[in-house]
Amino acid sequence: MKTFTVPTRNEVSETNQGLFDNLQKALGFVPNLYAFFAKSETALGDYLTLQNRKSTLRAKEREIINLVTSQINNCQYCLAAHTNIGKMNGFTDEQILEIRTGVASFDAKFDALARFTASVVENRGKATEEAKEAFFAAGYNEANLVDAIIIIGDKTISNYLHSSTKFAIDFPLAPALNAAGVNA
Repeated sequence: MKTFTVPTRNEVSETNQGLFDNLQKALGFVPNLYAFFAKSETALGDYLTLQNRKSTLRAKEREIINLVTSQINNCQYCLAAHTNIGKMNGFTDEQILEIRTGVASFDAKFDALARFTASVVENRGKATEEAKEAFFAAGYNEANLVDAIIIIGDKTISNYLHSSTKFAIDFPLAPALNAAGVNA
């Protein structure tokens, strides 16, 4: 079985070394996901551009999408990273666990977003009419729908990259839902 390793700064191109330096300054380290993207000359820059684009959705809403998508795609790396980021954005441990199940009973608008995201991911882009109607009834608009789909795509890219390579997870592991007493 092939083992995938995360490149160091010295093992990537000069362009990617500059991106590593920027990440080091901004985050205090270069997450392994970003480092692995740097195996490609252009993928890291492209991915960072996608991730950092302006959005009609707020940070908490983006984290809901990231957590739901990563749970459905069973990406342990992204669940670990976004559990941490979710906490930084003000979600409690309990809320994060619930969001991962595709529900956010603590907030009606977030609940519609979580359910919409789960419907999109589970149905490979074909959200149910019920999920779309609830999304719009909660106050979201078509621009929000576009941004939600882009965020789902962004997260699916990173989910698939980690799931295909299983490089080391450099965040505290997210608890399994069943171990936390939550059923998916």
